[in-house]
Amino acid sequence: MRASTPLGEFLRARREALKPQDVGLPEHGRRRVPGLRREEVAMLAGVSSDYYTRLEQGRESSPSSQVIDAVADALHLDAEAADHLRRLTRAPQEPRALPPGHDKVNVQLLQLLDSWPETPAFVVGPALDILAHNVLAAALHSGFQRFDNLARMVFVDPAGRDFYQDWGKAAQSCVAEIRAAYGYDPNAARVIEVVKTLSARSPEFAELWARHDVKGKTRQVKNLRHAQVGDLRIQLSAFTVNEAPHQQLVVYQAEPASPTAAAFAELRSQADNDQGKQEQPAAERITDPRVH
Repeated sequence: MRASTPLGEFLRARREALKPQDVGLPEHGRRRVPGLRREEVAMLAGVSSDYYTRLEQGRESSPSSQVIDAVADALHLDAEAADHLRRLTRAPQEPRALPPGHDKVNVQLLQLLDSWPETPAFVVGPALDILAHNVLAAALHSGFQRFDNLARMVFVDPAGRDFYQDWGKAAQSCVAEIRAAYGYDPNAARVIEVVKTLSARSPEFAELWARHDVKGKTRQVKNLRHAQVGDLRIQLSAFTVNEAPHQQLVVYQAEPASPTAAAFAELRSQADNDQGKQEQPAAERITDPRVH
């Protein structure tokens, strides 16, 4: 038997997360394994039990798209999780290593960040490293030890529990986003480093990582709490950077004339005072992405 593969780990985790009643199967007596049995998934997918077992064990490297679609349906995967499954299936044949310079932010994008003085904005990499940010984004996250990696800030930094009013949701989102990036390149050194470090330092991260949930960064409402300006209700929007597909531009917007908009203005004023109105350009505010 081969060593466990990313594909096999994902299939096993998602199989174990389902109960027979979730897929319309009867449950008879006590089960010796969590979730569904391999033969049950095979039956639902319309493949042989031996074939599905080979998939989980890494002994079947070239499943057809029809088989993968059937397995995705059997495991009740949503669209993002099904796409993740397809990427893992292609990974051995089509390695997609991150290109050189994937952590460098284009000068025009840096200028765009600075053109939004009333809106926190920053650029993240696939492992949720903060690659660049504007003044207001730094002021918003000033309570953290470092504004360097969103996952580290959520799971390791003491400020995370207070800053994110729904900490559990923020934690799930971080892990699911890194898992999505992992599907593009399971051998990405930076993603592996972040996962290894945070798994060792945070049992909660390790537990969520083992669930294999997949979810990209999407438009959503976040409720935050800043020590100086209080509670904030922001609309998060994330945009893929076309010339650097593994980067995302993240923008926090406030409703016009809302308490959050007023709080942003206060934070910006404080930041200007702290810097004596001598701002550094965004290009010089790129953070060190290392997770310590």
